[in-house]
Amino acid sequence: MRLALARWWFTALALAWLAGCASPPRAPAAPGEQAWSGRLALTIEGRQDQSFSAGFDLRGTAASGELTLRNPLGGVVAVLQWAPGRATLNNGGQVREFASLDALAEEATGTTLPVAALFDWLRGQATPVPGWSPDVSQLAEGRLRAQRSAPPPAADLRIALDR
Repeated sequence: MRLALARWWFTALALAWLAGCASPPRAPAAPGEQAWSGRLALTIEGRQDQSFSAGFDLRGTAASGELTLRNPLGGVVAVLQWAPGRATLNNGGQVREFASLDALAEEATGTTLPVAALFDWLRGQATPVPGWSPDVSQLAEGRLRAQRSAPPPAADLRIALDR
């Protein structure tokens, strides 16, 4: 009896753990929208507390879109949404509004991040952004890197796309 109960608890815990690792299916992109998913890492020089890595789903356009950040187990950490005249950050059920996509991205990541240009970079266009150097040469292998030299501190953004 005791062994059967232990097996039941072990099975229940294993199933709960596996369910926590599952990610919900991602809806296909709407016509005219772009969609990417993978992992990203942002390193900010001298600020390890602001550096992070996460799974991500990016969809939409530079004008209107959504960026979902996920923890290593697939749970949603934050959802950034933007449209003309509106930008919101939803993290843990707390929703905050921002004046612009740039202000939203800075709050979410701790540094300025060119989310609008990221759409071009992911399409293989190295659109210039002051202070940033995008490297799209490995995009065919699912890799993108962009480094920021100005304004300080330096930042390094690395993206590995799902295949």
